[in-house]
Amino acid sequence: MIEAKEDSVVYAYDGETVRVEAWGPNAVRIRAVRQPDLPDLTWALSETPKQASATVSRTSDGTAILTNGNINVNISSRGKIVIANQHGKILLEEYMRNRDDPVDPKCSALLIDAREFKPLMGGDYEITARFESQDRTEKIYGMGQYQQPLLNLKGAELELAQRNSQASVPFAVSSRGYGFLWNNPAVGRAFFGTNVMSFEARSSKVLDYWVVAGDEPKKIVEAYAEVTGKVPMMPEYGLSFWQCKLRYQTQEELLGVAREYRKRNLPIDLIVIDFFHWPLQGEWKFDKTYWPDPAAMIRELKALKIELMISIWPTVDKRSENFNHMLEHGHLVRTERGARLQFDFEGECTYVDFTSQAARDYVWSIAKANYYDLGIKTFWLDEAEPEYITYAFDNYRYALGPVLQVGNFYPVTYAQAFFEGQTAQGQENIVNLLRCAWAGSQKFGALVWSGDIGSSWSTFRNQLCAGLNMGLAGLPWWTTDIGGFHGGDPNDPKFQELLIRWFAWGAFCPVMRLHGDREPRQPQQGTTGGAGCCSGADNEVWSFGEQAYAICEKYMHIREELREYTRSLMREAHERGAPVMRTLFYVFPDDQAAWEVEDEYMYGDKYLVAPILNPGQRSRKVYLPAGCDWVRFQSAGEKLKGGRHIEADAPLDDMPVYVRV
Repeated sequence: MIEAKEDSVVYAYDGETVRVEAWGPNAVRIRAVRQPDLPDLTWALSETPKQASATVSRTSDGTAILTNGNINVNISSRGKIVIANQHGKILLEEYMRNRDDPVDPKCSALLIDAREFKPLMGGDYEITARFESQDRTEKIYGMGQYQQPLLNLKGAELELAQRNSQASVPFAVSSRGYGFLWNNPAVGRAFFGTNVMSFEARSSKVLDYWVVAGDEPKKIVEAYAEVTGKVPMMPEYGLSFWQCKLRYQTQEELLGVAREYRKRNLPIDLIVIDFFHWPLQGEWKFDKTYWPDPAAMIRELKALKIELMISIWPTVDKRSENFNHMLEHGHLVRTERGARLQFDFEGECTYVDFTSQAARDYVWSIAKANYYDLGIKTFWLDEAEPEYITYAFDNYRYALGPVLQVGNFYPVTYAQAFFEGQTAQGQENIVNLLRCAWAGSQKFGALVWSGDIGSSWSTFRNQLCAGLNMGLAGLPWWTTDIGGFHGGDPNDPKFQELLIRWFAWGAFCPVMRLHGDREPRQPQQGTTGGAGCCSGADNEVWSFGEQAYAICEKYMHIREELREYTRSLMREAHERGAPVMRTLFYVFPDDQAAWEVEDEYMYGDKYLVAPILNPGQRSRKVYLPAGCDWVRFQSAGEKLKGGRHIEADAPLDDMPVYVRV
């Protein structure tokens, strides 16, 4: 049965209900369930869509056609969905191999459904949506952050789950002119095969996706931002250099570093106090033994014009002063059976249940009193190994059903706790540093960093694709640990070269942040509180030798000189949802060669950045897009005509960057 309404179509047959409706200009939302009613869940589609001018018509064979601007959806009398653009080009066609419709040319005895619901104990389903691959040369981008070197994801299989250094944001941008959001935060899988494209949710009740048609990637990404939300305006302290390490162990050590940066007249906006500055996990305050006067420390940093960021963890030690209160009031995640233990680093811990508004309010009240009211306005919301959280919640949900319906919700609600708290104080420009995110996290001020990654050239290469695909997936605020997180000896010439190349690239990332757990480890300073979590070696720009220091100094000043330009990019991100780091094809969609380039990008629309991604490399091939001329950054060189490859010199102190004329 097909019921056509003003701006939607409902198909019902054999216990399944499918709803197709206009959802913003040139876009549709499609949902399917095996239950009487659609659940009232928006997931990532949290913003009220703009008015759409949709129409519904019927054909003689019973097909219903919903037209909404540049997108058309055909629903056959037996429920098969085909989506096309205004030119009649098929964008998505369900992969159906059964006998439901004998006149369908793809009628088959294979008995494979396009929308598959496998029942699970407890009332949920393992859900799969399948689509024909229209073109094996199609290019797919976005989907968030994965630790691999592929920018084009066609042919890739991706896990839909949060892990430390993996942020699944299931929005894909296709070279065929559409954007696709898998609007289901359950743990699952996406596969962009040359024969079938499929999305899977391991445990859910509803199949839900959103599709937009657009002639250019820019229009697709901006339409997606309209329905999922946009980042706040980046505060001024997010535009220049950030200093961080694992970890500053005392108040005097941190202030000594801040004073040294100012003594050297180096541009710096922010310094970070990482984890275990607290007495115990779940006590969101400074340990007075090592941080005796936080108020005085913050006053001095303010006088130095350096903002302070504090790391906050969602873990609560059983010995914490807040544990019993949080247990009594239901603020903690439970386990199906056995000990309430989900994390055992530096103490037996459980997690705050940030799906609870009361739990969010409670944690914020403590953080406000001990951090915010002292003058700290920006937070590093470290998820403490988010893969544990994802899978603990996912498995836990099998027993509790709708109580914890979402698998990957955690990074959103964790940021939301602090976003809500800060906005309640009138602080509108929010920055919450996270290592995981989902579709829509951007509206909570989520600055995603690429997690605890290795200090290696192959890892460095992966971050380029991670940052570009995050921007296309709707999260324009992104950063990485310059030099990588794990290891790296500041006295090792091989690591120094990696650090130099990474640092130069970092000057042209949305946020420039130096961080890492360097070798050799530092001695423990104290025996109480968090002192057992020792620090890594020095990680300031003067820590890597004189040659590295001179180059780092150069790029710190370049970043500062770009402040006004970077601010304009952040405004574009805030107002339109535009990425700060942009693939070449995003800026030059009509240049077919630009779609083939995966190792260079645009910083905004003006600067072409070609990072050096291999040890010992002193030159590289660079493609200059067609339609304009180019000049080497900070040089008096000649204008170079676009639409061709050149061989660019790349001495250790100069990364190839070209300015669009």
